[in-house]
Amino acid sequence: MSETSIASLIQHLGPTPTTIGIANPNTGKVFYELPQHNSEQVATAVAAAREAQKSWGNTSPSERSAWLYRLHDLILKEQDKLMDIVQLETGKARAHAFEEVAGGLGSARYYAKVGPKALKSVKTVAGVPFLTKTWVNHIPVGVVGIITPWNYPLALCLLDVLPALMAGNSVVQKSDNQTTLTALFARYLAIKAGLDPKLWTIVAGDGATVGDALTDNADYIAFTGSAATGRLVGARAAARLIPFSLELGGKNPLIVLPSADLDKAAETLIGGAFGSAGQLCVSIERAYVPNNLKTEFEEILREKVNKLKLGSSNDFSIDIGTLTGPNQLARVSGFVDDAVSKGAKVIAGAKALPDLGPYYYAPTVVTNVTSEMNMFKKEVFGPVIALYGYDTIDEAVTLANDTTEGLNASVVGNTREAKKVAARIMAGTVNINEGFRATFASLDTPMGGMKNSGHGRRNGVDGLLKYTEAQAIGIHKGLLKFPSKGNQYNRMAPLLNLLSKIMRRL
Repeated sequence: MSETSIASLIQHLGPTPTTIGIANPNTGKVFYELPQHNSEQVATAVAAAREAQKSWGNTSPSERSAWLYRLHDLILKEQDKLMDIVQLETGKARAHAFEEVAGGLGSARYYAKVGPKALKSVKTVAGVPFLTKTWVNHIPVGVVGIITPWNYPLALCLLDVLPALMAGNSVVQKSDNQTTLTALFARYLAIKAGLDPKLWTIVAGDGATVGDALTDNADYIAFTGSAATGRLVGARAAARLIPFSLELGGKNPLIVLPSADLDKAAETLIGGAFGSAGQLCVSIERAYVPNNLKTEFEEILREKVNKLKLGSSNDFSIDIGTLTGPNQLARVSGFVDDAVSKGAKVIAGAKALPDLGPYYYAPTVVTNVTSEMNMFKKEVFGPVIALYGYDTIDEAVTLANDTTEGLNASVVGNTREAKKVAARIMAGTVNINEGFRATFASLDTPMGGMKNSGHGRRNGVDGLLKYTEAQAIGIHKGLLKFPSKGNQYNRMAPLLNLLSKIMRRL
């Protein structure tokens, strides 16, 4: 990406007091300076967005839908540029950058299609038939503050930004510093498709400074990130009594049933664990295999993992890219080194690959992981699988649920049996014979976490209406006056009692 192209994108951020250098994960070298906003600038951005929202909120859902269809077509047309930027900022493989484009396309298409109908006023059952009429309007909340992470900078941006705009809101987005260019290019396409630039503003800066300022000024906060930060965001939003949604981390399990084809189960596990080098909140980190099949499964998995191709390429020849920065390399290697030092057995990987680049780490499989090892309970967020054995299905389900998180899970085996097991797992999404894509790619299906993995849902109609306030309207038809004084109930009470008996029988 040329310096001219970068300069044209970051021009939107305006002059700021400071900048920081952003490095290419494949080289570790800084390739541009990113402006950093302060809290006052964020407050100003929210105020401007609130003013712009007034006219946008009065447009019809069909007009917003037409804009989304135009954006969809532009994303499709410019997908190579989008993938280039995603790879430049994250270091992920082309295939995983393509999945981000697919997620953005799906979000634009889905909300363009279902938005107008979902946002229509809905007639409700009146409390006193024939005397009253009631319905519900869906009113935009105003300015939606969206805080997006670095690991899926396009998909997780558009999955939240597009429904917020479709619902009639304006958006101020705090993008992670590492991946702000991706968000800026997505915004550029949205404006090219006809969106008023003031309706989608992007701010960048220190997470605490900018994130807190956004939470202190916006009318709704959508946050994707760690559970620790999510608690702080939720508490800050709750103090202002504004609505919020949180999509947080997971310690996601996969159960291999006795009926499973082990070769296919290994392929499913690899696809579910190593996408974007494991830097995905819904990626699989724990796998439970019947004890009598565990040794055989280990050998199958070892062979497949050792054949994976790592590197950097703008085509689909590479299976896994790099970790996104030095903090990620330190985190992943720290978890693995801790486990190995305490007796974990390495099946594959467990080493950095500096010959490929500064932050590459081999896809890793370990077993004999015990409770005193950090990776037993904590999210690694990297290309690491821990294998465990089990004797009964009840034991496997208990082990899978033995976590404070509940974001995603997977069950591999006979479909009828897998469906029963899936219903017993305490996770917001459960995939059968797939790692995460079956649910993640289904835009009509709500996605979110149980337990400490989040609050609220994205995707589906739920993911649209959460950015609105339900407003109830009631009309008194005037056929019979409601009583205003106590003695008037002498006649009204028997009538309402009779009506209740009739309604109960009906």
